[in-house]
Amino acid sequence: MNGYFLGFIFLLIFMPFTLHAQKNFPLSGKIIDDKGQEIPYVAIGIVSKNIGTTSTEDGTFYFEISTAELKDTLSFSSLGFSTHKLPVSKLIQNEETAIVLEEKTTSLNEVVVNSTSFYVRKALKKLKENTLNKNHELDLLYRRWSVEDNTCRFLIEQNIKAIDRGPSSYLNKFSIENTRTSADYRFVKNEQKLHALKYMEYNNPLRKGLIMSSYKWETIGDSSYDDEDVIIVQGVIDGQETITLYIGLNSSKIFRLEMEKKPQIGKSLTATYIYKNNKADKLYLSYHQREWKGASKLSENVRRAMISASKTPPVYIPIAYRHEVYVLDLVEDKSLFQTGESVSNLDMSNYESNYDVQFWKSLSMPPETKFYRKNVEELVGIYGVSLEDQFKYANLRN
Repeated sequence: MNGYFLGFIFLLIFMPFTLHAQKNFPLSGKIIDDKGQEIPYVAIGIVSKNIGTTSTEDGTFYFEISTAELKDTLSFSSLGFSTHKLPVSKLIQNEETAIVLEEKTTSLNEVVVNSTSFYVRKALKKLKENTLNKNHELDLLYRRWSVEDNTCRFLIEQNIKAIDRGPSSYLNKFSIENTRTSADYRFVKNEQKLHALKYMEYNNPLRKGLIMSSYKWETIGDSSYDDEDVIIVQGVIDGQETITLYIGLNSSKIFRLEMEKKPQIGKSLTATYIYKNNKADKLYLSYHQREWKGASKLSENVRRAMISASKTPPVYIPIAYRHEVYVLDLVEDKSLFQTGESVSNLDMSNYESNYDVQFWKSLSMPPETKFYRKNVEELVGIYGVSLEDQFKYANLRN
């Protein structure tokens, strides 16, 4: 009896400390330069613990930490700026925080003596060495907007766990943990043959193997990242494709990749891939955005409906997909992996519904960007129904 009583007293004493230890603290702010301009895609976090996020295109950021990180130091790294360090405690104490980064000038014009192709070749050769190339789990927020006739008509958001091996390899597997959709205002309802995550992977020229000789290379600028000089190079295939790489001069790391493709008349693809360092100084994917534009033949029922409404139906209607992907968390310990297995040969909207309203309420969402707000305004503007109401009613379970 005494043993039970002592155990109960032990729980009463230590339970408050346990609850306190589990408390999360939100970190948020805005990153600007000395002129007050927002700085996009800044790598923010506690690098030694793989905790952090990437700022939005508006320079805003949000993520959560536990009590274990209250005495740590945050790092802010961005192309073209000196790395900034700030104690976590300072950020928590201020309700509204603007982090000012100092612009870093380079003197690469005096230093770069090798040909542009030399730096590209070296970066590709060291790609596996410079990136996280062992199995790691990415916790992803994937957003895809379906656009028809130049207006967003459908949004699908998925929380996905994926096992990756970095840009020198391919994704091993992925599983869809939770899904929510807006109302579906599409009339063409074009579908992708694979999950959009696979197209994110396949469209990355670093993953599929970049054939250097196919491009005409030139140096177009310089910058810096984490106090390392960066050379900005561009490869062009006339009329078809342009690739821009941000390469560390000493490390040969590719910190950022931008691309634009026009493989066929009437079709185009633009994409950006942002990478940041983990605690072992290896790069992994942090943020991705892309837009594919094309056209689809109008279905017979839509064509007849337009004729009935005294409208002249076009043969083709412009369509597009807009994508935005945030890496919410990185897990390197294999014993903590939670990724299951999902088939890849389905459009995002055709997977079994697994909507959990509490999950989305508790998810540490990134701040809204101009890109996000633009798409929401188009979607809401169709019938004036708020996105919150669309989520509420479109995801009701029978």
